[in-house]
Amino acid sequence: MIQHTMIVSFDSDIPETELHQYLKDIENLMMGSGRVEAFSARQHIRVPGDDHSPLCVATVIVQLDLADLDALNAVFGMPGIMEISKRWQSRYPYEVVWANHEAL
Repeated sequence: MIQHTMIVSFDSDIPETELHQYLKDIENLMMGSGRVEAFSARQHIRVPGDDHSPLCVATVIVQLDLADLDALNAVFGMPGIMEISKRWQSRYPYEVVWANHEAL
């Protein structure tokens, strides 16, 4: 089992309904691929210390569970992934960092 954990940071506030749609778009694509075993997402819990973050502050954390490295590589090249990214980036710019790891 490999987990792909993404930390997504929108440049500015994104309406709650739009954030939920962004996550639903990603979930539908990933789960529809047949390569992702589980999808989970949670909003970041903001604290005062976030104002001093040296990099970025998360808006949402997304985690994909995949069977193996082949499945992980396949989702990075899936049709539709760049279209979703471009569409949402044009409306609400964001940055993403990620880590691929065994289950914690």
